[in-house]
Amino acid sequence: MSEFETLTITCKDGYQLTARFYASQNQNAYPVLVCPATGITSQFYHSFNLWLQAQGYAVLCFDFRGIGKSLYGPLKQSTASIVQWGQLDIPAAIDALLEQTQAEKVILLGHSAGGQLLGVVPNHAKVVKVVAISSSTGHVKGLKGRTRILAPLMFDVIFPLARHTLGYGPTSKIGMGEDLPKEVAREWAQFCSKPGYVMNAVGQKIAKKDNHHEQITCPFTVLWSSDDEIATEANVKDLIRLYPNAKTSYKVLEPAVFGHQSIGHMLMFKRSHQNLWPVIEQQLAV
Repeated sequence: MSEFETLTITCKDGYQLTARFYASQNQNAYPVLVCPATGITSQFYHSFNLWLQAQGYAVLCFDFRGIGKSLYGPLKQSTASIVQWGQLDIPAAIDALLEQTQAEKVILLGHSAGGQLLGVVPNHAKVVKVVAISSSTGHVKGLKGRTRILAPLMFDVIFPLARHTLGYGPTSKIGMGEDLPKEVAREWAQFCSKPGYVMNAVGQKIAKKDNHHEQITCPFTVLWSSDDEIATEANVKDLIRLYPNAKTSYKVLEPAVFGHQSIGHMLMFKRSHQNLWPVIEQQLAV
């Protein structure tokens, strides 16, 4: 039996996403949908997904449109956007996982942006719980450390220039995942410029009727590390306030407690930090 099955997921607008489905013979009550961070591919989560599979969870992980194997053609021609990730990609992935498992609902395990978009997901009622890892609104004034200095440079200088010269956001050059479709880069800068993240698109690219934040009532938990320069306490609290009717909670992890010098924004899913994985799994209980 192979570790995973490669699936093609067709979104409502016809766009096709590439996904990995990790089946489990000893399946827990709810399967887990792993939604990646901005510019991060499903391969990044492979070891963690295998571990979840071994714990009895069926898992689906996918590449957002314009990223990894869900990019078709030159990146500069991609019209993908963060709004589409929330309104089209995540809903299609939810339905694909339900079809594969015949479950009633899924647990959404989102990393960074992957845990920030439920409020614009039309089929959010099919999510029984959200566990958001290193997720926050990313508001520039809530950042800390080196990122507080670099983010305005990236958002206000590099992205606008690159949009017209390269036709995409050159995030790979600064060690922040894969290069981004130009609209993803533009929205990322826009959403982080003010509190509220994707709420900054409501009434513009997102119709008011498609803002579901207040309708969401499922448990919503955020895990982040004290040395995360993006998901800081201020930015995490800014995210969970967007879900006034959900049972929200958050837990900060101290690297030294787990024997690590750093966890930051990205390391929680690395094999070097697999002693954190049981902590994540504890939050999956419904």
